[in-house]
Amino acid sequence: MSKIIAQILEAKFQAAPIVPLIEADDPDVAVQTAKALQAGGLDVVEVVLRTDAALDCMEAIVKETSDIIVGAGTVLTVYQAGQAVSRGARFVVSPGLVDAVAQYCLDRSVPIFAGTMTAGEVQRAYALGLRTVKFFPAKLAGGVPMLKALSSVFREMRFMPTGGVSAENLPEFLAVPSVVACGGSWLTPKGSIEAGDYGAITKLAKEAVALAKAARP
Repeated sequence: MSKIIAQILEAKFQAAPIVPLIEADDPDVAVQTAKALQAGGLDVVEVVLRTDAALDCMEAIVKETSDIIVGAGTVLTVYQAGQAVSRGARFVVSPGLVDAVAQYCLDRSVPIFAGTMTAGEVQRAYALGLRTVKFFPAKLAGGVPMLKALSSVFREMRFMPTGGVSAENLPEFLAVPSVVACGGSWLTPKGSIEAGDYGAITKLAKEAVALAKAARP
């Protein structure tokens, strides 16, 4: 993991340990969404590669905003990782753990949060040299009790739970010491985006930041 990017992310997560997910097929919409999140106090975003224009959307955020750390999510292959990095992604997030993708990022000092949900996957990630992984799908994979169990065994590992995280259970996840941040799509509801109601997104971001500060004073 690049020391500089790692330090930046560490500082960002200490201030607001939340990574909102952006899914868009229009670069302008993606940029407005990212700016709305930033106005609410969240300036680390994950653009998920789930649309044909996802890379264009991610690149637009990189070019048309300032002081936002942009990562690529739902990265499934080495090729996708390369495309994302070449277009400005500062970190990579995968739903699962694929050795080749993880090694590609490690070799290039690109932070990667590979998805894990079992002890075997966390152990493999540890053996590869990863020390922070995604825990996905967090709620279905056992939630907070599972995170506590994994943390007791893998004492050096830190986790980014994503999948089923919401405003309601965010404080519970953040109360686990090994959780570095939580990822979530509840901050970018499709209805609000389709209606062009970016103020609603800023409001959700502010509420999430307040919850995080209460959970981690």
